[in-house]
Order: sequence, then C-alpha cells, then structure tokens
Amino acid sequence: MTAAPDAEPRGRWNAGVLPYAQMGYYEPDYVPKPTDVLAAFRIAPQPGVPPEEAGAAVAGESSTATWTVVWTDRLTAHEHYQAKCYRVDPVPGREGEYIAYIAYDIDLFEEGSIANLTSSIIGNVFGFKALKALRLEDMRIPLAYVKTFQGPPHGIVMEREYLNKYGRPLLGATTKPKLGLSARNYGRVVYEALRGGLDFTKDDENINSQPFMRWRDRYLFTMEAVNRAAEQTGEVKGHYLNVTAATMEDMYERAEFARELGSVIVMADLTVGYTALQSMSRWARRNGVILHLHRAGHGTYTRQKNHGVSFRVIAKWCRLIGVDHIHAGTVVGKLEGDPSMVRGYYDTLRLATVPLDMGQGIYFEQEWGSMPGTMPVASGGIHAGQMHQLLGYLGEDVVLQFGGGTIGHPMGVAAGATANRVAVEAMIKARNEGRDFRAEGDTILAEAAKGCQPLQTALDTWGDITFNYESTDTPDTVATPTA
Repeated sequence: MTAAPDAEPRGRWNAGVLPYAQMGYYEPDYVPKPTDVLAAFRIAPQPGVPPEEAGAAVAGESSTATWTVVWTDRLTAHEHYQAKCYRVDPVPGREGEYIAYIAYDIDLFEEGSIANLTSSIIGNVFGFKALKALRLEDMRIPLAYVKTFQGPPHGIVMEREYLNKYGRPLLGATTKPKLGLSARNYGRVVYEALRGGLDFTKDDENINSQPFMRWRDRYLFTMEAVNRAAEQTGEVKGHYLNVTAATMEDMYERAEFARELGSVIVMADLTVGYTALQSMSRWARRNGVILHLHRAGHGTYTRQKNHGVSFRVIAKWCRLIGVDHIHAGTVVGKLEGDPSMVRGYYDTLRLATVPLDMGQGIYFEQEWGSMPGTMPVASGGIHAGQMHQLLGYLGEDVVLQFGGGTIGHPMGVAAGATANRVAVEAMIKARNEGRDFRAEGDTILAEAAKGCQPLQTALDTWGDITFNYESTDTPDTVATPTA
C-alpha cells in the first residue's frame, strides 16, 4: 500500500490512509533495547515505493498496523507495541534491494512459543503488494526471551555422554533405498552399517508407515539390528526412528514404542510444524531420548536469495524449540551450501555466543546463555575421500552421514562403513599430531588406505566425485584481507 501524498503532512490521528512511516513505524533515531527482538529483512520495494516506507510497512504489518488509521489505537499504549524500522541499508551489488532492520518489543510475543513468534514475524507480510520480494535474513533473539525456552533436550555435551563417544565427528548413514524395502531387509542394511563402524543409521524424511513397510515392523527389525551391532562392537549404536505421522497422537504412540524398544534416538520432519516439534522436544526431555530433526521442505523457502526465510533463522528457531540434531549443510556435498553461510549456520547451532559476522550472513550478535548447543548434521552426497574437507569446514561436533557413500560401496555395506570410520579416525589422528590435515588430506587418506582395503576401494570409486555448482544463497559482503 502506498498512500496518496498529502499537500501537508496530516497528524497521526486524522482519519484516512497514512503512510506507514508517518504512522510511526519508521524511526531512524530509535535505539534498540537489550530486550527487543530484532529482525533483518531483505526488501525489494515495488517501483515508486521508498525503501524507508517499505521497511515501515513490514514493521507495521508484522506488529500493530493496518491499512488505515483506526481510532481503537487510542485505547492502548500503541507506541509501545509498534514495531520500529530503525535502519535501511542498500544491499551492495544488488540494485533495488535493501536490508531493513526492525525492532519488536518483547511484550509482543508469548513466552516459549515459536508458533507465536513466527506468526508475528512472518505471518502476513510476505504477501504484501508494496513489495516485489521479501526475505527474513536474520534475527536477534534477546537473552530474556531465550530463557523462556527449554532448548535442546540434551545438547552436544550430554549426547556424547549418552553415547560415550568423544573427540571425533559422529558417523551416520541414511538407509538406502529409503523407500521399498521390506522391514527385515531394512534391518539388514542397518545391521551391516552399524557393525561396520557407523554410530548411527537413520530413516529418511519420507519413510513413515507405507504399505510396503509399516512403522511397527520397521521399528522391531531395526532395533534388533541395533542391539546386535552394539553387542558385537561393544559401542552404543542408534537408529533414528522416524516418528513423523498424521497426528500428534500417532507421533506419541510411535515415540513411546521406540523408547520401549530401547532406542536412544527418534527423529521428526520439519514438515510436522513448530508446535509438533516443540511437543516432541518436551517428550524427548522427559524420556531421555535424543531428538533428531530432518529439515524436510526447508529449501522451499530458504534457498532463494531474495525471497523467503534464511536457514540461519530456521536454525535459531529450532534451537529454541529444542532439537538435539538438525541437518545444516555439507559445503562439499550434493545439496545447496555456500561455505561461509554453512559455517554461520553451524556457529548459530553450536556456540554460546555468536558474533556479528556479515561475511557469514550473521547480522546480529546472538547470546544463547546456558542453552545447550544443537548438533549439526552433514548429509547429502559426501564420501570418505572428502573427510579432510568435512573436518576442516565443519569441525568435530557434527554428524557426518554417508548414505550412498556407505551403502553404495562395491565391497558391501559394512565395508563402506569401515571405510568411513577409518578415514575419520585417520584424519583426527593427523589433526591431533599437529599436521595440516586439510592440505595433506589426500596423503593422509592414502596412507590409511594401505592398511584398509575398504577405504582404498572407496577412494578408487568416489575419489574424483565432486558437486561443483554455484550456490544461490551467498553472503552480500566478503571479508577483505588486510596488510
């Protein structure tokens, strides 16, 4: 909406249509309070709409405004509840795009509710006609609001204590083919992968309870495989049993059965919604079960640079919701992921304090207080030959999931798992010895492969495989080297 220009500016309480900026939603002198929720929106105004008015419109429509002056604003302390666009910056190198910074008073949000937060921030504004495109780039969640959420049921430190696994990335694999196997054959894949050296196997996002394999049968055969592999290896093993279902009652039933069978972990898909995820998080905390989140569907609104919601925002929301794992990109795999942006996602999930870093797309410093970190999961087209790159980009507090890179091994599933386990342990050993494992990665893997035929075969099979495509979501600023 763009109001017709007045010959003279009218007062706030004159009837009719006023520009949002004139109604008080653009306030360049506003200094955000420590308790304000802050948002950075990428806005692309329609022709003829000033960027400040577009920013004010987003602030207004995501808080208290409507398209015309309403007298009922006099019945409340309206200025207290008005969101305020306090800064609008042009985006370097992208004509017609601006970053609008908006502050929301904490009183606008229900405590501990992602559903309410998201309904407020992204509820109506993305269909607003005055904007050609709109993207929520980042948010600063004030510590006062963070403390109203429980966060991850366990977190990175407690998960490692549950599993008794330290000092290296955790290894996983998605069962393949993810659709079509019978329950017994599905369990066979799980057993082979876990006995070969993986820590986890998992259901994928679209395996729930289909005619070819009902959920209860899959759970039974899978947990038999997990327990046998744990007995043989002397290690704690797990399989992410997907409890995603049509109703919360069904999800709870599946989760309870998984717990009764002794599973250390369950998973849910992002498509179940924020309320369902927050309910599952509370269940996981009560029952001592790790909660894995598969970010199914996120790319429909996180991938494009000019419209949607950045994944770093989804990562923040999901850490507040309380998940122990979330898929967060691989950099070198088959799925979208710019190195700088992915590093920003991982920092957002793991660190206690995340500094402002425009080179990683982080617009605000974020304090998490004592909230545990969420374990990022790297999955999608990765293999043992990339282990030095994965460790270099992603660090050790990560789950590396090699689905095809385990189950596609020419010597079989167990050999594929062994290749991955030997590769990661060789790389960790080299790092701990002080070697430049990123530069010497190929040499380190070749040395390890001399005593491990499965690793040699993996390198021969996939060593030259890369997915070199330009990322669609990249930082707007790049760090400039200084002398």
